[in-house]
Amino acid sequence: MHLPRLLRPRTVASAHCDLPCGVYDPAQARIEAESVKAISEKYQASDDPEFRTRALVIKEQRAELVKHHLWVLWTDYFKAPHFEKYPQLHDLFNEATKLAGAGGAKGAADPEVAERLLGKIEEISKIFWETKQS
Repeated sequence: MHLPRLLRPRTVASAHCDLPCGVYDPAQARIEAESVKAISEKYQASDDPEFRTRALVIKEQRAELVKHHLWVLWTDYFKAPHFEKYPQLHDLFNEATKLAGAGGAKGAADPEVAERLLGKIEEISKIFWETKQS
């Protein structure tokens, strides 16, 4: 008996994403972006230098998590057929990750920047849920 044939799987499964559906959700990025906005508002309302320093550190951590969750969706969930059907997706992800990055929410304590980030995440989320219907 051939050893390679014994080691070959008997059942092969395929999926359009790295893991079975249900593990991806733009809500993760949205929740972190909402934290960024809330922290920015609290930062702006405070005169306490220690509080403001802690707020900036936490806000930057949350903004980094927003980028992480967006990158996972961009690189792992969305595939070529999605980008063909929704040609604006690349630009949406690029704009959203930049709004979460050093030039956006990570680098500033401006609630308006976080609000724009939330708007981009909402646009991505609408497309995401449309793809889940098909």
